[in-house]
Amino acid sequence: MPVLGIKDVALAAGVSQATASRALSGRGSVSPKTRARVQAAAADLGFQISYHASSLATGRSRNIGVVLPYVNRWYFSTVLEGLTRPLIDAGYDLTLYDFQGDLHRRTVLDDFLLRKRLDGVITVGLRLNEADTTRFLSLDIPVVSIGGSLPGIASLTIDEHAIGRLAADHLIGLGHTRVAHIGGEHESNLYFHVSWDRREGYRAAMEAAGLEQRSAWSVISDYTVNSAYEVAKSLLADPHNRPTAICCASDEMAIGAILAARDLGLHIPEQLSVIGVDKHPLGVVFGLTTIDQFVEEQGTRAAHTLLDELAETHEGRRGTLPSLTELPITIVTRSSTASPTKNKNPTFH
Repeated sequence: MPVLGIKDVALAAGVSQATASRALSGRGSVSPKTRARVQAAAADLGFQISYHASSLATGRSRNIGVVLPYVNRWYFSTVLEGLTRPLIDAGYDLTLYDFQGDLHRRTVLDDFLLRKRLDGVITVGLRLNEADTTRFLSLDIPVVSIGGSLPGIASLTIDEHAIGRLAADHLIGLGHTRVAHIGGEHESNLYFHVSWDRREGYRAAMEAAGLEQRSAWSVISDYTVNSAYEVAKSLLADPHNRPTAICCASDEMAIGAILAARDLGLHIPEQLSVIGVDKHPLGVVFGLTTIDQFVEEQGTRAAHTLLDELAETHEGRRGTLPSLTELPITIVTRSSTASPTKNKNPTFH
């Protein structure tokens, strides 16, 4: 049986050898339709590209590093899911670096990334200091950041302040004047200030509306259902000093707040409106109004940005892509929020 080569695949697909090679290797620009036709032809012929031989010939490892602080939290695992498929489809392996909070941060940044041969790196939610940024740039490979801007690095940013303000404005627009906030602890400078910015967005909305901001109504959780359940139960315990709405910095915290309210005998949204952030799948079950920040699409956009940068590098055109891209957000209105005119809370004193 004759040994098949890229020439045979190109002939079967009706494209040039160069196009067939780009379609199968993931290097360079190829339309999705052409890529699918070439991949189908390769499958019919039983042809598989040798990535080992390709790496030896090109000096590329076909490996992408993904660096994130946690892999066992919904946001990060969903971003990871979004970026995995495009990279695998383009023929890349992934090496995952999980800081586990801050436990392995220095080991990853000072050792693993420098000694592991990578074609590119995607960071998720990590704010790098000048020394760490310089270390990344010294790798001389494309790097993409998700969650905030890093100097000299292609960055996909989220306007966290706008998220917090949009959530609070929704509740205020419904007529709520007694609006509480459940958010995360203020992050160190090792991470983008997601919790701080979302809380500041809430505060800005309250101030713009001329509403009272009670320190007791701005509480801290750790982005989990269990933690938010406990703080919400304390927040709602006094029937004479209760907010009519809660703005939560994540859907998981919002779900914890809803469960706490139900255990206290409160009806959602007749006696309490709750809004979250993320568009978590469980939000559908709870009828949760939320701010959709298109989490999976964040990963997909980052993967395609990195692939575009790799293509530019391969073609000698490095640096022509936008260095900063703001990602979209939108509100998804469901049944967990309503006008306070429906509230049945006792008279406040």
